[in-house]
This record gives sequence, structure tokens and C-alpha cells, in this order.
Amino acid sequence: MASPAPAAAQAPAVLDTAPTVSTAMPAVVAPHGMVVAQEARATRIGAAILREGGNAVDAAVATGFALAVTYPRAGNIGGGGYMVIHLAQPHLDTTIDYRETAPAAITRETFLDANGNADPAKSRDSALAIGVPGTVAGLALAHAKYGSQKFTLADLIAPAIALAREGIPVEGDVADSLPDEEARLARWPSTAKVFFHSDGRLLGSGDTLVQSELAETLSAIARNGPRAFYQGELAERISAGVRAAGGVMTAQDLAAYRPIEREALLGRYRGHDIIAMPPSSSGGVILIEMLNILEGYSDLASDEARRLHLTVEAMKLAYADRAAFLGDPESVKAPLSRLLSKSYADELRAHIDPEHARPATEIRPALARAHEGNNTTHFSVADRFGNAVANTTTLNFSYGVGLVAEGTGILLNNELDDFAAKPGAPNAYGLTGGDANAPGPGKRPLSSMTPTIVLKDDKVFLVTGSPGGSRIITTVLQVILNVIDRSFPIAQAVGERRLHHQWLPDVLTVERGFSPDLIRALRERGHTIVERAPFGSANSIEVTPSGLAGAADGRTRGALAAGY
Repeated sequence: MASPAPAAAQAPAVLDTAPTVSTAMPAVVAPHGMVVAQEARATRIGAAILREGGNAVDAAVATGFALAVTYPRAGNIGGGGYMVIHLAQPHLDTTIDYRETAPAAITRETFLDANGNADPAKSRDSALAIGVPGTVAGLALAHAKYGSQKFTLADLIAPAIALAREGIPVEGDVADSLPDEEARLARWPSTAKVFFHSDGRLLGSGDTLVQSELAETLSAIARNGPRAFYQGELAERISAGVRAAGGVMTAQDLAAYRPIEREALLGRYRGHDIIAMPPSSSGGVILIEMLNILEGYSDLASDEARRLHLTVEAMKLAYADRAAFLGDPESVKAPLSRLLSKSYADELRAHIDPEHARPATEIRPALARAHEGNNTTHFSVADRFGNAVANTTTLNFSYGVGLVAEGTGILLNNELDDFAAKPGAPNAYGLTGGDANAPGPGKRPLSSMTPTIVLKDDKVFLVTGSPGGSRIITTVLQVILNVIDRSFPIAQAVGERRLHHQWLPDVLTVERGFSPDLIRALRERGHTIVERAPFGSANSIEVTPSGLAGAADGRTRGALAAGY
């Protein structure tokens, strides 16, 4: 599909995507810089920072703070996430882990009932599920170490403050998502003040979402940096709000929080370098493991049914390893060298039957099932200096636990549900995990977030990532395969229909729209198939001879690519 001509230097090139489709949308191409995110206002804010001379990290920080205002169900300062950074000069690949941590009072028994069984109400719907937020500390660290220093942190937060104070129209994804979570939000009077009218009616299309207390919180961070969030009056308000709702977070938990800069995982796939996120995210490990397995098939793209079958079999093997080995690296020593090695991939590939699906129970015995929420958001940034940022962040469920801490405007996460509450316990979505991901004081729950940068000849080639809970890693995998193996332009690579297998349950999930012949061919190979609505929002950037091509995923209403 042809891309529009590069934008004029004085104005961003923008494209608003259509709602809920699973077909390729036109890319936006611009010569100097590009931001692609799930919400248009935040995208434009990041693009403006690039246009004014900022680098990719500056733009990512500004976009991240803006999403806390404009995309409340997942963009946040009350949650956490991961950032992958590539700097061209000096050549550097690094990551920032700003995943939430468990308060000190969290134990292995916190999310169990009186009979010792996993209690989903505790881990998903109560204030016990709230992890210590990491977003403010993570974005501030990225700016301090890798921003251009052309902008202060206050400069980058200023647009978000203005949007919170002046209000934004309730439209697009906000208008779509609020009704689905009305009961969840209405439980908390401090939340109702933000998202409901004074007469009890939920905000809807045509209303304005004003977040005055959030504006004050952001202003405090702008004045005093991240310590304003983690120490003093604001920290006391956050912790008091959590405890009043039945949680266990303290001001000391907030004061103890630290983001962690971690060495990036490095993989190699058909001449491309894969720059990915290490644990506490499972995303990078499992992505590289799947790519290593599939690299052994030189003719992967030659037959569609065979390609999909082999991809699914690689998914099953890698997700079984995720369940067995991965967790917070401060608590669990995973065999990363082996999991990431080409020789291990050779061993796994030898067990793949090109014509028959392997039952999940033959791969590994069942372990604990740990839910991971779908309501995450990803954005990609590339600048004129050759730098790039892939950033994924989340509250876990849509609007997190639904609680706004009184007097702060901060919508809080329910991220501790990502722990495996008990080995062998069932869950809502079937993502599996065991003792490696058990809850504990100060631990970071395992995540599937997979922000990824792909290099070719040491230069940025692709920036990608996605929301989607357990489906994040397979979404990112398929975008990369579509670009490298199938030579699809980025818009088609993002728009192509997706499938997903996570080992357990032993079910292949496919987006509606695959051809009947392909579905039949997969069933004949032994796959149990369930069709569902489109999933993920892989807002991505490809570097092409014509410029930076940004693809906003048409599965999400309001996603935008903007460049200059």
C-alpha cells in the first residue's frame, strides 16, 4: 500500500485510524521524526517535542505523561512499564524497568482464601492488588540519563498539566471504554468525582473530562521531580488512599521504589539485531526464543498454512518455558543463556512436527495459571538523530483497580494480579506461571510487555510493541515476521490478522477474518481453534528509504501516527 508523501517540515503528518478493523491502514511517512501511540493528543505532543529539537527520549517522556491524562484506562502515572532505548551516538542499547513492585506487607499468602486457594477477588478487585507505581520514576530516569537536555522535565510535563486542568472531550477510546468499567469505577467515591457527574451519571460523549487534582499532582512533579511523587505529602496521600480502600501500601513502600536500568537482551534474526526487554518482563526472552526456533526454517514464508502452524508450535514451546523459568530477576535466576541460545532453539525445533500439532501436556506439566490484563498501551518513537524508543506501560485491567487515590487524581493499578497466586490455581485468561512468579515483598510481577527495537546494519530498522496481555509477545513476533520474512510494508505488517497460542490452555486463538481454507488446514493439523475479535495495538515505525513510516494500529479507535 502506498504511503502518503513526506510531510512538510513545518507541520506534523498525521493520520487518524479507523475503528476496530483488522486490515492494513495507510502509513504516515515523514523525513525527520515519528511518534505512533494509541491516543492522538499524546502523539501530537511527542511529535511537537521532536519538531522543536528534542530527541526520541524527550518525546517518549512527554508522550508518556500526556497519556496519563488522555488515555486513562492504560496510560498512567499510577502503574508501570518498560522502555527500550537505542542511541545512535554513542551507540548504546539499554532498557529501563519501571515495573510496579509489591508492598513490603505482601506475602505468598496474600491472595489466598481461608482454605488456601487462590482468591481472584483479592488479586483483581481489591486494593491489595495495587503495586507501588513506577511510571514517574522510570520516565524521570530516562529523561535525566538519555534526554537531550534541551527540555527540562517540567517542560515535558507541561502539556499534560494543561490537558488535565483544561479538560479533554470524552470521545474515541475514552467514550468507548468508560461504560464497560462503570461498575468498577463507581465503587470508589474518589473515582466517581472524576468520571461521573455530580448526579451520578457516567461521563459520556460530548462531556469534558477535567482532572484538576491530577493537574496538581503533575505540577508537583514538574516542580520537584520524582521525589514529589515518592516522598512527602503526595506519597502520604497515595498510601493513605490505598490503605483506606483495604490495601497495605505505605509511604515507606513508595520511598523505597527504584526503577532499574537493565542491560538490553540482544538477539539475531536473519541478519537483524533484536533489542529487547529482559526480565522482569518475559517479553524479550520469549520473543527471541521464538525467533531462534523459526530462523531454522529457511522457507518459512513459502506456504501459508505451514508457516502459521510452525509459528504456533514455536509459541507453545516458548510459553511453556515462560511458565517454568521466568520471574523477578532479583528473586529467580532464570537460565537466560540457554533460553536465548541458538543451540537450545535447535533442540526445541527438533520436536516440532511440520504436519501435526503437539499437545500442550507433552511439552511440560501444567503449572500455576496467572492472569495478565489486556489493557496496556504501547508507543514507538524515532528521531532525526537515529535514536529510537519503544515504550509499553500498563495499569493491568482497564482503569486498573478503578481507585483514584483521594486528593491526587492518580488512577491506581491492580498489577499484583500478574503474580501466580498459587501453583496450580486456575485463572480467567489461562496464562501460566509457577513458583518463579510467586508474590512476595518488593517483588516485580512477571510481565509479557515486549517493547522492541530491530536494527539492520547497526541502524534503527523497526520500532514496535503492543498491548494485549498474554498476547503481547505473539503480536510483536508476528509484526517482525511480517516485515522481515514476508517483506510487508509496516502498515500491512501491523494490519495483518493475528493468531496466538500460549501453551495452556491448549487452544489456538485467531482473529476473525482468516480464510476458511487456512482455518481448515490448521484444524487438519490438530489445532483447536477459537475465533475472536481483533486484539493488540502494535503502533510501530519502520525506517524506509523514503523516511520514517509510522503505522497506527487500526484495531484501536483514536490511535495516531504523527511525524515531521
